Amino acid sequence: MPANLTPAYREAEERFRQATTPEEKIECLEEMLAVIPKHKGTEKLQADIKRRLSKLRQETMSGRGPARRETAFRVEKEGAGQIALVGPPNSGKSSLLAALTNAQPAIGDYPFTTQAPTPGMMAYENVQIQLVDLPPVTPDYLDPGLPGLLRRSDALFLVADLASDDLLGETQAVLERLEQAKVFLVAEVPEDADPRLAYQRTLLVANKRDAPEAGERLALLSEFFLPARLHILAVSARTGEGLEELRQAAWRLLDVIRVYGKPAGQKPDMEKPFALPRGSTVLDFAAAVHRDLPAKLKSARIWGPSARFPGQSVERDHTLADTDVVELHT
Repeated sequence: MPANLTPAYREAEERFRQATTPEEKIECLEEMLAVIPKHKGTEKLQADIKRRLSKLRQETMSGRGPARRETAFRVEKEGAGQIALVGPPNSGKSSLLAALTNAQPAIGDYPFTTQAPTPGMMAYENVQIQLVDLPPVTPDYLDPGLPGLLRRSDALFLVADLASDDLLGETQAVLERLEQAKVFLVAEVPEDADPRLAYQRTLLVANKRDAPEAGERLALLSEFFLPARLHILAVSARTGEGLEELRQAAWRLLDVIRVYGKPAGQKPDMEKPFALPRGSTVLDFAAAVHRDLPAKLKSARIWGPSARFPGQSVERDHTLADTDVVELHT
């Protein structure tokens, strides 16, 4: 019996091949096991995934300091996507997290106030986006668990300090230190990206725009980081300036779509959309609803931008659009 592996499985399998740490490999294998079609044709493959998962978990549990530290940096994703906040000391990452979410991180005017990942949920329209505040990065220090979390995140905010006279040096130091760890912060992932490296879509968030001489520093930052390299948005966590634009930018950065489920004969649930990568199909949506659905799915009906007419009957490989309503048929 053929395996008939789904695109969601293939993507998770490719990420597993590119994973460099035990934590990344475990996460990919767990996703592969969750989305793989459950039938006789995949039984051996499921058993192999479970065997590799068990082995990696044992190795991680018996490991020493670095492995345990990476485990502490494993933040379970929630909402439409996960955006990690990375930057130099005192750039205001924790203040941004507090201003945008209900999280209450430790905030201080001294370096390394944040010592472990701190998540919070940010509202944007009818979805929630997870933000994760991280320990700072300096030329001399990069927490060993941080690169793995950055690779697993869906996108990044690189937070720069418009109150700092060494704005350019601090920001460039973060980029260089992360590149040493094979994590590259980019506006768009290149088509010819090296699979051995991690490229993360990033927005450069210039914080403290209310600081004295912030305008002059922002001009220098904009000149140094041309839009082709990183897009820049100036905000103030203290006054709230630019924060609504930042919410919108976060949604665009994730590059996801909202899809609403509609049980047959019932009204759609317009309060809790599913967030899927742009380009996702009906089959991908089915896997998001329940891991066993793809194997049973026969067709679907669509209302919304991707439908030629309301209630159009479509095949499993139909590409969805933002705000589509989908009724699955098994």
